[in-house]
Amino acid sequence: MHEFRHFDAAEALARAAASHLAGRIHAHLDRQALCRVALPGGTTPARCLALLAEAALPWERVHWYLGDERCYPAGHAGRNDVMLEQQLWSRIDAPVGNRHPMAAELGPEQAALLYSLELEAAGPLEIVVLGMGEDGHTASLFPGNAALADTRPAVPVHAAPKPPPERVSLGLVTLRAAAERVVLVAGQDKHDALQRVQAGEQLPVAMAGPSLWFIDAAAAGE
Repeated sequence: MHEFRHFDAAEALARAAASHLAGRIHAHLDRQALCRVALPGGTTPARCLALLAEAALPWERVHWYLGDERCYPAGHAGRNDVMLEQQLWSRIDAPVGNRHPMAAELGPEQAALLYSLELEAAGPLEIVVLGMGEDGHTASLFPGNAALADTRPAVPVHAAPKPPPERVSLGLVTLRAAAERVVLVAGQDKHDALQRVQAGEQLPVAMAGPSLWFIDAAAAGE
């Protein structure tokens, strides 16, 4: 079942989510050597990740994966790994090898193939952090897109309804296999999709599996 936590503003949401993630990473590391976390792009997650970087964690034992990536050249400002570098990776003391970017510059098919091999070698992820678009998409899994039916660990995405049209995403099989999922949703433009999820509609973000949702007042319509 989904669990929904409400916050007055996006800043309070980001702080609560960062604290939660730090606690869950600690909990996984108490039981095992490594914790594997998949991260999203977007403005709401960016603030959360900047706050997470301030946590006292054994960063050398945390490995970072991407929920999705846009097929831009490496270093392009529109890529998710550029945001992750700015907000999190550059602020923590961890080996570069702990970062697992998607080679989206190679195109959707090749990047998905390489990332599927990497995910298969790593095993199930402990934590997947997700966002949600106005249409209920998550990662780069859009309503009605063929990528939703792709059973590979990472999937190529073509004809995305927002630019760029070509992307790479974790597949639903990977999202569902994770030990836990956290969804961050802020802004009035997300209200309609959130209502649809709460009514039981199987939008892509709901198809990812039972999740803990952090929601601000604007998204909740409060």
